[in-house]
Amino acid sequence: MTPNEPARTPEAGGTPPVAGPPRPAISLVSGAPGNPRPAARPAPVYKGLPLPIRIVVWGAFAIVVGVVLGATAPTALRRLGAVAALQPGMLAWYAVRAFGFLAYLVLAASVLYGLLLSTKILDAIAHRPVSFALHKDLSIVGLILAALHGLFLLGDASFDFSLRSIVVPFASPYAPITVGIGQLTFYASAVILLSFYVRRHIGQRTWRILHYVTFLSFAGASYHGISSGSDSGSFWAFWIYLTPVTAMVFLTTYRLVVGVSNRVRRPGGDAASGGRAGSPETGLASFGPLGRPGTGGFLGRPT
Repeated sequence: MTPNEPARTPEAGGTPPVAGPPRPAISLVSGAPGNPRPAARPAPVYKGLPLPIRIVVWGAFAIVVGVVLGATAPTALRRLGAVAALQPGMLAWYAVRAFGFLAYLVLAASVLYGLLLSTKILDAIAHRPVSFALHKDLSIVGLILAALHGLFLLGDASFDFSLRSIVVPFASPYAPITVGIGQLTFYASAVILLSFYVRRHIGQRTWRILHYVTFLSFAGASYHGISSGSDSGSFWAFWIYLTPVTAMVFLTTYRLVVGVSNRVRRPGGDAASGGRAGSPETGLASFGPLGRPGTGGFLGRPT
């Protein structure tokens, strides 16, 4: 049809115009119909470490373990043999010390791993469900080592420990206050671990709140080890305690700063995050102790 040609009507034998679907009205109000929501920030994608880097990392780890075992195992075995021959009752004392340090290191690893999960630092090199399962497994191993740490006290000839003094807090014949704090730490860790298995029954919010106890548990374990341990004055023991504590303070501070900055940038809080309650495959929530940066979370979970 040319500009000078009149529009054709059905009466004139023309084809009626076809009406298309109505266009949505453009709204200037944020969140109103017709105004598309801003695209969410893409989450880190699992890529994994390149094969050469994995070979180097595992090779270096094997070398370090081999050097440590080669340098310490022969001397340790000789001394254990001498103690077994001369003072068999001291073996339990050595076992108490060894399992105490192992339990503390595994507990620290579980707490730090939980903080790394909450900051999404691990998401690019490890699947999140796998990381969550490893986090829980570290909690289980740490609790088992802590239980062995206490049970070996029954064979320690230095003090008269009974089953009651091991189970009941503050009933220890040795340093009852600091040992009692260690006992309360053990029970708190057990409650946190059990919460993994009843999370669907107690609800996501209660489960997240329980994980705040992890920080108290880690602080109690550190205080118990430093105050009660007979090796606390040693140079190597100083670094065993200082390294996890420093790492936890750093990651917690980082998590707080990231969470606060997210809330400042996205004042809508829960609404800005689209109301996400958490990941169904991992149970990690968008907020609380296991929150994640970029979703409005505030504080990161140890266990």
